[in-house]
Amino acid sequence: MTEKVYPPVLVVAKTMFRVLNLKFRIEGTENLPKTGGAVLVSNHVSYLDFIFVGLGANPAGRLVRFMAKKEVFDNKISGPLMRGMHHIPVDREAGAASYMAALNALKGGEVIGVFAEATISRSFQVKEIKSGAVRMAVASNVPMIPMVVWGGQRLWTKGRPRRLLQRNVPITILIGEPMYPKRGDNYDQVTADLHAAMSALVERAQREYPEIPEGVWWQPAYLGGTAPTLEEAAAMDTKDTESRKPAE
Repeated sequence: MTEKVYPPVLVVAKTMFRVLNLKFRIEGTENLPKTGGAVLVSNHVSYLDFIFVGLGANPAGRLVRFMAKKEVFDNKISGPLMRGMHHIPVDREAGAASYMAALNALKGGEVIGVFAEATISRSFQVKEIKSGAVRMAVASNVPMIPMVVWGGQRLWTKGRPRRLLQRNVPITILIGEPMYPKRGDNYDQVTADLHAAMSALVERAQREYPEIPEGVWWQPAYLGGTAPTLEEAAAMDTKDTESRKPAE
């Protein structure tokens, strides 16, 4: 696969990170296979998570192909970049096509990035996740790898103004041990195990973060922050979904 867009995009991103003096902690890159397909499953706390997950995989020499909503590809600015980096558009009205595209990429030795929560977590804890990542890993006979990012929400997240030029922000990227789901497994149980692994990584990233101030919006409630709880965030998401439904 020709890579004319992805490498220069990474160079630009790394340059910007250096200019802003973002302080990265990346651990667990040895858990990413050097070759062959893999499903990389990340939490979702910011609009920059695509960049940070890709950066976390870069030391292993891997380029991550993300599954992202079709609207991102329709945008006149992000669309050409997403297509040039061979990411996979997800049309919720025709999900089978994107699923097959992901399977073909996995069988071709690519790393597919999945945000299993589907949307950004307002609580900054791991929301309920679906079994799609498990099913893809099984169908293509590749490992499934949990991964988490933390800190990016301070720069740009749902319901908050962008602060992209904020300097000296610590960013944590942790990659967990591979999981190997197989045919015949209870997919609901494997999904629960994946959720538990991601939750443990998120809590570790949060508790070991260099800054743990109380009373700030970007900190989870259980650490004294003012972010909504999982239950409160779920109610907010439900309200948003209902508001987008066409009037009958």
